[in-house]
Amino acid sequence: MEGSQDEEVYGDEVEQEKSQKKSAKHDSGAADLEKVTDYAEEQEIMASDLAGAMTIIDNMRKKEDAERIAKEKELAKVSIQKEDVDLIANELEISRIQAERTLREHLGNVVEALISLTN
Repeated sequence: MEGSQDEEVYGDEVEQEKSQKKSAKHDSGAADLEKVTDYAEEQEIMASDLAGAMTIIDNMRKKEDAERIAKEKELAKVSIQKEDVDLIANELEISRIQAERTLREHLGNVVEALISLTN
């Protein structure tokens, strides 16, 4: 009888160990699954944050472009003389485009344009 009791005790211990291993394996699998879902959720959050940031940047660029275009239109309205552009371009040895822009920015005032280019 003792032999069969020992076998039963030993059998119970083996069953408990198997049960514990299964539980540990299940818990490990559940933890791994949780890590994967956490990672996926973080990626989704990061993607939405990125999309929001891109929208903000896009809006800022559009605003800057609109301001630049408005400034260019205002500068185009300023009347300047060809002789003044030639004078500035020749004296300071700069391009006609740069001379014309500087002159327009200073509302056609040659002296102010020359001063800003030399400073």
